[in-house]
Amino acid sequence: MLKADLRKQYLIRRRALSADEVTQQSQQITTRLLALLSTLPVDKLSILHTFLPIQRHNEVDTWLIVHQLWDQYPHIQLAVPVTDMAQSTMRHYVITPATIFVANCLGIPEPLTDGSQIQPDEFSIVLVPMLVFDQKGQRVGYGGGFYDRFLAQCQPDCLKIGLSLFEPIDQISDGAETDIPLDGCITPDAYWRFSL
Repeated sequence: MLKADLRKQYLIRRRALSADEVTQQSQQITTRLLALLSTLPVDKLSILHTFLPIQRHNEVDTWLIVHQLWDQYPHIQLAVPVTDMAQSTMRHYVITPATIFVANCLGIPEPLTDGSQIQPDEFSIVLVPMLVFDQKGQRVGYGGGFYDRFLAQCQPDCLKIGLSLFEPIDQISDGAETDIPLDGCITPDAYWRFSL
């Protein structure tokens, strides 16, 4: 299927989920992510990037992940993006339990405080938002290209892990050369591995 059609279809499917369903599935994804992290070498657990959820879009509740990592992996630096709409880019800042957040114009929580800025090539793991993905690790997002531009700046060995409330489709038929494939994707029911 084409990205535009998938985007419409999965926005509708995700909006149809109840708040309880999103919370339950997000908790399952969090549990699977923590299980994955426990299998990785220590050098892969240095700086982790995560998106923060747009609640009105029923995105995976990554706050569950953030709080679990602060509790269980205090040595991991956590960073989140701040969107520069004028430049169509993102900057990335370390967050702590003391960080104050405010929603931007898209409804994305962003840190207010001046945490340390992290460059894309410093991340060891990036958690990637999406609407849907396919069995080759291609994904459909909102269409702005922010994450593909960001992921293209990361080191080749940076682990790119998608988080999805839905299982994969067979194939996204109109992938572009600028699309950056995932290394894996976590759903409530499985961990899909593409290049590990």
